[in-house]
This record gives sequence, C-alpha cells and structure tokens, in this order.
Amino acid sequence: MPLVRNPILPGFNPDPSILRVGHDYYIATSTFEWYPGVQIHHSRDLANWELVTRPLSRKSQLDMRGDPDSCGVWAPCLTHDGDRFWLVYTDVKRKDGSFKDTPNYIISSPSIEGPWSDPVYANSSGFDPSLFHDDDGKKWFVNMLQDHRRRPRAFAGIVLQEFDASAGKLVGPRKNIFRGTELNLVEGPHLYKRNGWYYLLTAEGGTAYDHACTLARSRDIWGPYELHPQKYILTSKDAPFAALQRAGHGDAVDTPDGKTYLVHLTGRPTTQERRCVLGRETAIQEAFWQDDWLFVKDGPVPSLFVEVPGTRDDSVYWAERRYTFDQELHKDFQWLRTPEPERIFTVEGGKLTLFGRESIGSWFEQALVARRQTHFSYDAETLIDFSPEDERQFAGLTAYYSRYNFFYLTVTAHSDRQRELLIMTSESSWPEGRLGMPFAEPVQIPNDGKVKLALTIRGRQLQFLYALEGRELENIGPIFDASIVSDECGGHQAHGSFTGAFVGMACSDLNGTVLPARFDCFLYRPVQHGTDRYEI
Repeated sequence: MPLVRNPILPGFNPDPSILRVGHDYYIATSTFEWYPGVQIHHSRDLANWELVTRPLSRKSQLDMRGDPDSCGVWAPCLTHDGDRFWLVYTDVKRKDGSFKDTPNYIISSPSIEGPWSDPVYANSSGFDPSLFHDDDGKKWFVNMLQDHRRRPRAFAGIVLQEFDASAGKLVGPRKNIFRGTELNLVEGPHLYKRNGWYYLLTAEGGTAYDHACTLARSRDIWGPYELHPQKYILTSKDAPFAALQRAGHGDAVDTPDGKTYLVHLTGRPTTQERRCVLGRETAIQEAFWQDDWLFVKDGPVPSLFVEVPGTRDDSVYWAERRYTFDQELHKDFQWLRTPEPERIFTVEGGKLTLFGRESIGSWFEQALVARRQTHFSYDAETLIDFSPEDERQFAGLTAYYSRYNFFYLTVTAHSDRQRELLIMTSESSWPEGRLGMPFAEPVQIPNDGKVKLALTIRGRQLQFLYALEGRELENIGPIFDASIVSDECGGHQAHGSFTGAFVGMACSDLNGTVLPARFDCFLYRPVQHGTDRYEI
C-alpha cells in the first residue's frame, strides 16, 4: 500500500473522532470558539480528506458569545447506529480556576450533511463526551468526570450512563468505570466492542508533551477494566525528538477488509521553544490486534509515514488559494463565537463587508473572518476599502491566535481624520494579553483609495507589507516573531490553549457606528521554506 505523510488533517484539527459508514470515512474535530462548530471531513481512502460540513450552524445548537479563548466546542464524537448519525459535544463556558462549566449535548441527523437536530442536553459533569451503540440496541453516554474538590487534579475518571434516545435524556445508574493511570488527566473516552470484550480508549497526560492514548478492556461494560500490557498504546512522551509530538486523544476505525487504524491528535513543534504554530493536528497510524489487544504498528511512538489504502496528491496541499466574495463565504473561513453572522459580515457583489463591532480581543462580538494557517510558511494578501474617522475605527489583516496573541496591520485614522496604517500586536506583552505599547510609528496614507495589505511568514519571521493603488508592495514595521501565534503562547504555558494560528480580515468600530470595511479578495499562498523540517 502507498505511504501517506502525517498529519492527514494539517493545521488546527484536534481531538479526532473517526467513523466508517460503508466505504465512507468521516472525521469530526474540535473547533473551540470558532463558528460554525465542529469540522467533519470525508474520505474514501484515508489519504485524501475534504471538509464536507460544520453541523453546529445555528443559534439553537450553539451560541458561544462570552466563551473565553480555547473554550466552546471540545472533543466532538461522531457515531452511526445503522440508521442515523449522532454527534455529541461540549460547549465549554469556563475552563480556568476551580470550576469548569461544561454542558454536554447530543444531536442527530439522517445524513452527514443534515439536517441536524436541535440539541438534547445531557449533563455538565465533565467534558469530552462520546456515545456508544451496543449490539443490543442500548446507547451509552460516556464522559470524563470533573471533581472540583480534588487537588491538584480534578480529572476524577470516566463515567458511564445509559442514554434513552426516545426520552431524550440520560437514564439509570451512573458509574465511574475507569480512574486512569498515574499519568493522570484521564479524558477523551471512546468505547468499542469486539469478540465479547468492551474496550475503553482514553487520553491521558494532558494535551501537551506528555499526552498519550491509554487502552483498557472488560467483559462487562460496567467494568472492571484491565489495562493494556503497554498501558499507553500511543505516545511521544518518551521520544522528544520524534517528528510527531503531543500524540494522544485517539479513536479507532476498521476498514472494509478488516484492517484497523488509529487517528489521533499531534503537534509539530518548531523553534527551540518547541512551539506548535499550526496547533494540534490529526494524524493516522496503522494498528493490529494480538491476543485481543490493539497495538499501534511500530508504536507506541507515532510514525511520520503510514501505509493507507489511498495515494494523496500533495499538489493540492501546496496550491495557491485565491478567494473571491461573489455569493457566499468559502468553507475554508470561519468567524468567532456568534451565531448571528449577519451582524458581522455579508458576502455580495464581489465583496466581503465586515461591520465594525468590538475590538479584536473581544469574547463577545467581533467582526473577524479568517482561515486556518496550514503551512509553516506562507503569504497572505487582501485589498481593503475603509474610511475611518478616528483611532477607534480600524480594520485590516491579522495573523491571529487569541486575544493574547495576534499581529494586526490596520487601516485607521488620527483624531484629525487623517488615514494611517498602524500595526497592533500583543507580542511585547505576552502572556498578559495587553496590546504592546507604544505601537510602531504609524504610516500616513491618502484619505481616499483602496489599500493592499499583505504579510509573509517564513518559519518564525513575520513581515507586514502594504501598497497603495498602482504601487508595488513595500515592507511596513519590523520583523515579528510569528512563533508566538501558537498553543504554547496562547495565554497558558501548557495544557490550556487548544486552537491554532489563523490569518484573515477584521474590523472594529468602538464608536458604535458599525462602520463597514469592504474587502475585494483574499490570497493564501503556501511557500516551501528550508527551515520547515516537518512540512508535508
């Protein structure tokens, strides 16, 4: 079989849940505060994947206004019971401090494209829910158990309870069936049944460099569960120089011919600080069964190259993307938190119009539309038409991770209404999340006319550029450290920042007049750069 190079879903695509229906494979991944919620990719060969839907697309399913950075939709689980697709997910409202607010929901659909139902509330006792369909017709809801009294860790184990689909609620007894190992932080449970055994696959060790997949089994769904002879069937924690780091949070799938594969999250750190600019990505490993235990081929350290049924055309990965705004927003783009996108943008007449709302650091309603960074080096460009009246109105091009970490080239104005270009960045004040003061010296530009804004990233170096109409691009501002737009610098030192770098367009109007900024196009051009060691 041909080899595919990991990851199979590059860029911010963590916590994969994989499913096969017939000859079709689907992977659901977390989207956190980005809207619409949950990415579902489709493949026929495990090598080539296409984004087919984001099912949490309306207010009744998901409203994340006020959700902090790296909250929102955590670890969805996608399953099929022979009749319908089922999706369970958490909308995290708080994750830091003594408590976590983690309401879990269940939706279903007759097809992967929808229509997806309104959610059924399940519980708030923990996060990372999954749904297991037993061969006797029962459905079981599984999630990690949060105990705020436990110190220093509040991850109390994996809890099991029956779900009554007709009643739309959890029923019967609830039991903690697995408390994890000494690696701690047990989460991400998935249940399977094979040869009379129930298998429980969990994630442990946190989502940083000690992450791992732990496997246990039992003859009874309620346990007790015995640990795999290796304990951790997949991990990079003891292999600091492996290409794929942070390996864990996995899910298994069988092919029609009986092979088994494990998909899992991973990260590809760069720089001496080991920063994962592309966030947590999805990789795949070949696995095999021996003595009724699942083993990862050549594991437990994940392989960079894996045999799969299909052959990937990497020219698609390296293709330049030129986005126009003729009818609707391209599926590569998302926005932040709000289920009311009409309040922050429209797409018509060949233009993306952003309506100035709150600042770029807002957790409520900001007009920011962006796509994932999926390459270590790339160019981005856009053309903006914006007429600000003062310094409280600004719009432009941003390389964005969170309120704590971003770079932002804006068209704004001085108090005398003279237009200028101003770079805003949180670089100098990481991790506190304040804008760096003072800003670099602004550049005055004419009060009329469109402006081309651009940036280049080459490894850890970011350079902004601009051009007035009829002129060539020229540099503006210093070279910035692009590596801080990463999980490791997202406001937490470890285990607390979960998304990935985006690049896109934003607009703010703190005067409250909803001043629009109009963008004619957007370009994303991948660049093969010599320092990008583990690029696909």
